[in-house]
Amino acid sequence: KKQNMSNAFFQVPVAVNEPVREYKPGTEDHTNLIAKYREMHNQKPIDVPLYIGDKRVSTSTKNAMTPPHDHQKVLGHYSVGDASHVEAAIDAAMNAREEWANLPWEQRAAIFLRAADLLAGPFRDKMNAATMLAQSKNVFQAEIDAVCELIDFFKFNVQYMTQIYKEQPESLPGMWNRLEYRPLEGFVFAITPFNFTSICANLCAAPAMMGNVVVWKPAESQMYSAQVIMELFKEAGVPDGVINMVSVDGPVAGEVVFKHKDFAALHFTGSTAVFRHLWKEIGNNIEKYRSYPRIVGETGGKDFIMVHKSANAAQVATAMTRGSFEFQGQKCSAASRAYIPNNLWDDVKKIVVDQVSSFKMGSPEDSSNFINAVIDERAFDKIAGYIDFIKEQDDAEIIVGGNYDKSKGYFIEQ
Repeated sequence: KKQNMSNAFFQVPVAVNEPVREYKPGTEDHTNLIAKYREMHNQKPIDVPLYIGDKRVSTSTKNAMTPPHDHQKVLGHYSVGDASHVEAAIDAAMNAREEWANLPWEQRAAIFLRAADLLAGPFRDKMNAATMLAQSKNVFQAEIDAVCELIDFFKFNVQYMTQIYKEQPESLPGMWNRLEYRPLEGFVFAITPFNFTSICANLCAAPAMMGNVVVWKPAESQMYSAQVIMELFKEAGVPDGVINMVSVDGPVAGEVVFKHKDFAALHFTGSTAVFRHLWKEIGNNIEKYRSYPRIVGETGGKDFIMVHKSANAAQVATAMTRGSFEFQGQKCSAASRAYIPNNLWDDVKKIVVDQVSSFKMGSPEDSSNFINAVIDERAFDKIAGYIDFIKEQDDAEIIVGGNYDKSKGYFIEQ
């Protein structure tokens, strides 16, 4: 008979931020990463399945995965599921739930600490290259997101988990109040965006770390690196069924998930409009659930820069250009407006124009390119529409950039 001998108070390793590698041209780090990028770019097109329990499910409906900066190049295809696959993923999650929930917390923690070590080592180049290829991030943007931030999520979340478990109520004389934290009585539905590989993995890993089981729907434009995330989870020892990945249309998934009695939580990052719709769906079906679902969502915003008249013009300009145009502005934290005093505007404008004009644009394979492509044709057309609108206005002007070209990739001149 197997016995659990965890009669000890465990102290997890102190979390520290993963150092960001510089990838200077000519260094071993740079050479290895670009070699991995080219290997994955030139290899035979891959097939990304659905991950349901212990099965890798391939369907007859497949969508192509193409680099935003070279949309005629096919990196591979991912299988598109239907309602039956969502139901199967929920069943797989619920079947895995009891054993995973009863696993001692330190063993769950060890799995994700191992994931952090694997990502820092043998998975580093592959995760970065996948993010560069299919999400069109440059070397630096991939490194700070897909590797460093995700490693930090794994390590710091283990530390935060122990802090949560240590939170206990006070006790009066003659009594001992104790609080035990247990997983939700159902499954977590994770819906993730394209723009941060780390967020995609963390929206699954964070609830799983606490003993929950997950059905994950990645964004269609992130499926390439989603495959690497699932490989990382499996290599780290996440049991089959704990995190299930399904690629299905949103309404198809929602029709199954939000009417299922075992739906216990939504973990979401995406647009405000979609989140509002999902919240309403959950509310409209509240009587169907075993318990009240937890709802966690992060949506977009319109971030502004407010400048004081005493500010340093060069610092303001650099904050504007970096804050607005890193990863083509496709971040919820990207600056989208600035309020600048008249006494500084001439100097700020000159520096902004000089800096933005100096940005190189092209494929992430060339690490001197600061600007890469926007994620897909829909985003390109939307932004091009904004540019065309401004060009027709009498009360606005474009001070730098203003051109666009999608003949090879979805490039917007900054």
